Amino acid sequence: MPDFSFEKKLITSGHEIIAGVDEAGRGPLAGPVVAAAVILPRNFESVELDDSKKLSSARREKIYNNITSPHSNVIYAYSVVDEEQIDTINILRATHKAMAQAVLNLSIKPSFVIIDGMPVKDFPLPNDSIVKGDSKSLSIAAASIIAKVERDKLMLKYSKLYPDYKFEKHKGYGTKVHLEALDKFGPCKIHRKSFAPVKKFLV
Repeated sequence: MPDFSFEKKLITSGHEIIAGVDEAGRGPLAGPVVAAAVILPRNFESVELDDSKKLSSARREKIYNNITSPHSNVIYAYSVVDEEQIDTINILRATHKAMAQAVLNLSIKPSFVIIDGMPVKDFPLPNDSIVKGDSKSLSIAAASIIAKVERDKLMLKYSKLYPDYKFEKHKGYGTKVHLEALDKFGPCKIHRKSFAPVKKFLV
């Protein structure tokens, strides 16, 4: 389970405000990538908070509602980079852009940022990257849940605009249902044209 050890070390070393950052949606064939940044209060405790990928959608929603409640004193922000930008600058750069923008959207500027995954080039604030950070750091785990829930909300809206693709079921990932819909209907506006399973329909 994630804990506060990374944050405590940074606070001990003189960093007052620590933000955790994570993203959702790097792998799908359709829709945006969403990143979230979270600053947890120092007295924050949770026995439920974990890597969003390990949780059911119902548990994610419950934890999301708890940590985004005004009574939680959690400071958070998120950023959305759409499929057009993903196709233009590539998914890695789009993910890094979303992460940086999520941090810049926070109402308080953090003194240090811990990021899930590999190092992020040209990040605008002092930072460190933690591989599998969403299962190690509470701040990153909270960011993973907010990013995932916010992206899922967007994909549910898209499912109503493009009902043939059943986005409500797979959120844009390359499942059998999704690939069968692509074969039958071809790509729609929110498909990532630079991704191989979609790109083949454009040649």
